[in-house]
Amino acid sequence: MTRLNPVRARRAVLATLLLGVIGFGVFALAVSPAPAAGSSNCTYYSDASHTTVVGKFGKDCCNNTVAWGVTISSLSVSAMVRIS
Repeated sequence: MTRLNPVRARRAVLATLLLGVIGFGVFALAVSPAPAAGSSNCTYYSDASHTTVVGKFGKDCCNNTVAWGVTISSLSVSAMVRIS
């Protein structure tokens, strides 16, 4: 029966830990989320004076879709002004 050399045992443990850290790093980089698309937000105003916001569409800081607006019977879509 051979005795386990302490130096070889320490090297084996360190090599196993190093491989585990490298494997976890590769996995963490592979599953990282996509960055938020902040430049695709649109704000809709009731007229060219840009004083009354009537709707928004785009993404928030967590890349969730944000879409809301007010529908007024006297306001047509062509009358809305889009500012990106």
